[in-house]
Amino acid sequence: MQTLSKAGTVLRAFSAAQPEWGVRALALHLGWPRATLHAHLAGLTEAGFLRRTPGGHYRLSWQLAEFGAQLSAALPWFGPARSALASLAAATQSLGFICVLEGPQVICINRALGDPSADHRQVQTDVTLPANATAAGKVLYAYAELPTPAFERFTESTITTPDEWAGELNRVREGGHALAIEEWVAGHCSACVPLWWAGEVVAAFGIQLPTQRFLARERALLAKVQTAALEFAGPQ
Repeated sequence: MQTLSKAGTVLRAFSAAQPEWGVRALALHLGWPRATLHAHLAGLTEAGFLRRTPGGHYRLSWQLAEFGAQLSAALPWFGPARSALASLAAATQSLGFICVLEGPQVICINRALGDPSADHRQVQTDVTLPANATAAGKVLYAYAELPTPAFERFTESTITTPDEWAGELNRVREGGHALAIEEWVAGHCSACVPLWWAGEVVAAFGIQLPTQRFLARERALLAKVQTAALEFAGPQ
């Protein structure tokens, strides 16, 4: 189990911001002896999770994309939800997102950029999102039996106490939606609803826009998100 845990640590070090590592740099980043890291890199490469570049560095293997495709294909709701999200993002000129729970972690599994004028450099690309600071986190936690998440502060509006969190989850369950008003990223707000399939919440489905545009059309935007989710809703 310890070996698998360390292999996971190595894989998680690769990201959009850091897609490639050399052995020396990654060993320093992880704080591991180079010999230990080299053994894990060799094993992951042989197993097909990593590939070695001509320069001797390491990148994630393309085979991981196949695993992702197989996972998506195994979710009967994902294809229709992804299509609905693309239409919603285009209609609202927003950044649409679909998030799920992986244990206590909020994972963004799909994004759709519907604003052709958006600065792509400012679009969030994080895969793991902070539960306490996002509309998706509020929705997913509201319908799951999970302990209180960590309360990291990102802006002045971030929820940072158990009482605030409990009250917010109650409001989500009562209203059937969540808002995040500059709670994670200053200057951006989001609206999110639960995505139901076969009688359970399988994902959080929502949009994010710059604050000025969001607040000017908050009710209309929320209504569009709710309508898209209802039209998609799978078998109950």
